[in-house]
Amino acid sequence: MNAEAPDPPAALPIALDAAGGDHGIAPNVEGAVQAARAGVPVLLVGPRVALHAELGKHAGSAGLPLTVVDAPDVIGMDEHASDVRSRSGASINICTRLVKEGQAAAAVSMGHSGATMASALLTLGRIRGVDRPAILTHLPSKTGFVTLLDVGANADVKPVYLAQWARLATVYLRVVEGKEDPTVGLLSIGEEEHKGSQLVLEAHALLREQDGRGLRFYGNVEGRDIFQGTTDIVVTDGFTGNVVLKLAEGEAKVLFGWVRDALGSSLQTRLGGLLVRGALRGLAERMDPSTYGASILLGVRGLAFIGHGSADARAVKNALLRASRAHQAHLIGRLEAALAPQ
Repeated sequence: MNAEAPDPPAALPIALDAAGGDHGIAPNVEGAVQAARAGVPVLLVGPRVALHAELGKHAGSAGLPLTVVDAPDVIGMDEHASDVRSRSGASINICTRLVKEGQAAAAVSMGHSGATMASALLTLGRIRGVDRPAILTHLPSKTGFVTLLDVGANADVKPVYLAQWARLATVYLRVVEGKEDPTVGLLSIGEEEHKGSQLVLEAHALLREQDGRGLRFYGNVEGRDIFQGTTDIVVTDGFTGNVVLKLAEGEAKVLFGWVRDALGSSLQTRLGGLLVRGALRGLAERMDPSTYGASILLGVRGLAFIGHGSADARAVKNALLRASRAHQAHLIGRLEAALAPQ
């Protein structure tokens, strides 16, 4: 007889680093208002007076599940991540403490990514069995989206880290995204198992051992396989993953620029552009990073999400909704169970 699914956890609010990001308070507050209207309670962490003033610009926000938590300090984008150790009043530190104390379901920040990682790791600690947390993100692919990790938390890694991340990502996709049996690919320079760096060769052996024991290992995948959707998950080191992520985002912008230039090059192409405008808008939606909101820092003992510094209100809203789904799915408890000693 199957065990009953656990009851959904209480609707704890999401702690948002409302002062973080390139554009300051405005997009964070607007995104929080949109998420609150969708039923997600939010703690806005930042300078109290400025946050109340910004909330006042949004009609009807007084009746929404939004609470301001004062934070007198913020770690700027040009400051050092290590500053989290000495600045307890920084907004990101207050966010992660709220998660640690059980007053918030997750911490979300569009601010300093290094500071967010450091604060989450120092405050929340690691899930037992995880040596290093990884940043997991989604990229659009031929089959919908592909999950890539690590995309920047760990430039230098060991083979065992990749094996751990594969298990974590497998659980994440099952419980948050509803993918029952996701496949895992190891990024390499060739599909053959004898190809790749020493890291890849050793990680391949570890992943092959785990195939059928909590994850489905497809084998090596190449860069072109990421966007083909050959596997649901692609694991790699944080240096390579970050290069792949930035390359994908940059190439998407360049391609759309070329399309715009081509469609505006003559009267004929401008008329043709009007006919395909709807289709192009849908394509742009799939390729827009704000669709996915933020990336989860996977492996810490609490939910922490890291977004783009240039995030707009839509990205903030989607990050808050994603964090709420992860909490409702008991993600941390299930990750701990998956990494527990057998």
